Amino acid sequence: MEKELGIGLVGYKFMGQVHSNAYRQVARYYDVDPVPTMRAICGRNEPAVLKAAATLGWQDHETDYRRLVEREDVDLVDVSTPGDSHRDVVISALEAGKHVFCEKPLANTLDEAREMLEAARNAGSGTVAAVNFNYRKAPAVALAKRLVEGGRIGEVRHWRAVYLQDWILDPQFPLIWRLQKDKAGSGALGDIGAHIVDLAHYLLGPISSVVGTTETFIKERPLEETSDGLSATGGTRTGPVTVDDAAVFLARFENGAIGTFEATRLAPGRKNKNSFEINGSRGSIVFDLERMNELQVCFTGDSPEVGGFRTVMVTEPEHPYMEAWWPPGHILGYEHTFIHAVKDLLDGIGMGKSGFPTFEDGFRCQAVLDAVEKSAGGGGWVEPERIDVLAGSSMDGYQKRG
Repeated sequence: MEKELGIGLVGYKFMGQVHSNAYRQVARYYDVDPVPTMRAICGRNEPAVLKAAATLGWQDHETDYRRLVEREDVDLVDVSTPGDSHRDVVISALEAGKHVFCEKPLANTLDEAREMLEAARNAGSGTVAAVNFNYRKAPAVALAKRLVEGGRIGEVRHWRAVYLQDWILDPQFPLIWRLQKDKAGSGALGDIGAHIVDLAHYLLGPISSVVGTTETFIKERPLEETSDGLSATGGTRTGPVTVDDAAVFLARFENGAIGTFEATRLAPGRKNKNSFEINGSRGSIVFDLERMNELQVCFTGDSPEVGGFRTVMVTEPEHPYMEAWWPPGHILGYEHTFIHAVKDLLDGIGMGKSGFPTFEDGFRCQAVLDAVEKSAGGGGWVEPERIDVLAGSSMDGYQKRG
């Protein structure tokens, strides 16, 4: 019989909802061992977390993460909260001997990420600490990795990526936590830029240096209102936006490739355009999350009459993750990336080693975000802080070109 893995989830809003769905669905489509059991969900607002427990399928609830961590029936702590609480919850869970699954970016600062990485490395043998960079788990992205690693596009030379949204375009959009540095760490850079940094690491290998800039275009926003209709401060109706609205940077990779990155939440008409293009000596690959079941590929060896880009529908059972799902041509959605992430997490726990992406991967992404902020503040190229690579990190095995 499969073993059960007791799950404790901290956070019950957007990320908590999609994580809950993944735990409910994964064993229905994949043969996983251990099988997740949804023990308790945690949040500070008891009426809200009680409702979430009933709606999302959790057996119990807690209002203090420390009580959740102490529970003997919880084997894995899932951290799906804003970044300002990641460090405390993660370190507490690891010190208690729990497996950890943490939302991205790993932390709000590089110092916090370093502490969390050390806690993961000091945890007991077989303790898994993983970061949820879920876009690695889109079948088309996993296929892109297979093509790059298989040499299909030759020597990689160029990377260009954008992550564009427009959901805070209205200046009257309120000053939510994602727009406050003490809670979010950074703005578009960490919220969505972290995803394209991780995808670059996943597909090409480590970034060696960056130069960039950030900008806050809407510097004041209305404060969120309380239940009585007044602003949180009782009179002042606006507050300062303390994070970036947009970030743009250039990068050099350790393998010799060069890249460009752009992240903004102020791009009218762009709802969730997470897109990258890779150019190599023998071909190119293009992915766009808004068409997430497709991968565009071009191979220079094709004859001229059929040369150029072709669109691959990534829904065949031979494609990554697709063997568990629908007949060819029946597409997947955003929620499936989380199901695939949980599948890989459970497989890693079953094998007693961290699955991808690891806390090393999370730290390396954080180091790039930190380097971009330093470059934006002082100008010039900045090298991200380096760490020694442990076996099991997705950086393991990447070598410099030449």
